[in-house]
Amino acid sequence: MAKNFEEPTTGLHNVLATGTVLTGKIETESDFRLDGRIEGEVHCKGKIVIGQKGSVKGNISTDNAEIFGNVNGIIRVRECLILKSTAVITGDIFIQTLEIEPGAKLNGSCSMNGKDLDTKPANVQNVNTDKK
Repeated sequence: MAKNFEEPTTGLHNVLATGTVLTGKIETESDFRLDGRIEGEVHCKGKIVIGQKGSVKGNISTDNAEIFGNVNGIIRVRECLILKSTAVITGDIFIQTLEIEPGAKLNGSCSMNGKDLDTKPANVQNVNTDKK
């Protein structure tokens, strides 16, 4: 009888520490805590938390997000996006539920499309993450 080696995803999460820079695409099935910097896309099937020192230059798609840091790109959240008072967002957001604390900055448009966020609207372009 073969053993099932799959671990349950409950309680598991990934962490990118302060001072760490990652260039490329991240795909994760579990929660993700970001205190470093990412230049590229992030696809998370759990919750992403971007700490005060964390930043993303690229697009994010996730089930839930809580942002304390900076994002320059398009954010798609299937359920709830929370922008904390220190958050700075430059780019459009597509969400179902949005919570914004006083002091948070959003420079872009907001569309509340509900849970149908897997299809990209025709007029939305991806952020170019190439260094100049």
